[in-house]
Amino acid sequence: MCKKNCFGRYMAVLCAAMLASVIIALCLGSTPLTLGQVLQGLVRIDPTSVESSILWVVRLPQVAGSALAGCALGISGLLLQTATGNPLAGPNVIGVNAGAGFAMALGMWLAPMAYGLQPLFCIAGAFLTALVIVFVSNRVGGSRVTVVLAGVAVSALLNAAISALKLLNSDLALSYNAFSVGGVAGVQFASLALPAVLTLAVVIAASVLSPRLDLLCLGDSLAGALGVRVWPLRIVALLLASIAAAAAVSFAGLLGFVGLMVPHMARTLEAGGGLRRQIPLCALLGSTLTVLADLLGRVLFAPSQLPAGIITAVLGAPFFFVLLLQRRSRL
Repeated sequence: MCKKNCFGRYMAVLCAAMLASVIIALCLGSTPLTLGQVLQGLVRIDPTSVESSILWVVRLPQVAGSALAGCALGISGLLLQTATGNPLAGPNVIGVNAGAGFAMALGMWLAPMAYGLQPLFCIAGAFLTALVIVFVSNRVGGSRVTVVLAGVAVSALLNAAISALKLLNSDLALSYNAFSVGGVAGVQFASLALPAVLTLAVVIAASVLSPRLDLLCLGDSLAGALGVRVWPLRIVALLLASIAAAAAVSFAGLLGFVGLMVPHMARTLEAGGGLRRQIPLCALLGSTLTVLADLLGRVLFAPSQLPAGIITAVLGAPFFFVLLLQRRSRL
């Protein structure tokens, strides 16, 4: 009963925090809006009003995009850490983001006008990268640290390939630079439709599979003894994680460290609760974190704007070092 009550309280607090962060993000920016103007603009769209145009053309798509990107990356990080058995895994740490980024760069080069195919390029690149990393790490020992090392090596290779593509195409270099930093400035509602559907599908699939995914945390031998087909389930989890990461990358670029930090925050709140409870916690935590990161980027140096990816990197790099130190102390 206590665990259920605690989970309910956590969800209520996180929902309130998410709502508060969204309202503040809608109000603040290079042109501040009052709460009354925001509420009035949400109820009634006035094309002749400057405040209404700012709200519907700039603020709402940007806040919705940052919330969606954070949700997708949080879920992706949770699934990656579960599938690989490595708490240091994250879309940017083990190279999944680099795979999506390379596929996006290749798509920009080969089919620059095919905007609708960009999410598919990202999904293919992220999934193939995840498979290569898991295959290589298992071939050379399969330890948890090996997954990270394999990811670093694959990321370096993919980043070199991206640099080569940018050198061969100067137009691609201009387009990819903003994409590589990560951010939602200028995003429009039309570009969020497919990523939102993909993210929702991943959340539903992960929730359905959560009882079996929890067994992967017990180790391959014990999970297999309990009737779990380990490798097929791991591949499905990697595919779901890749789809979620690619959904975010397709419109928000290479936002770093969100997928690493959020699952650890969720486990701190709901230790031992399993994926069924950690999934909604990760969705809310990731959304709130990214909305606040985007908000900080807009207000710290207003009217100039820092991409949200810079803020998440500033927060995430020390977080990663702390995780490394904790793991070292346990050895």
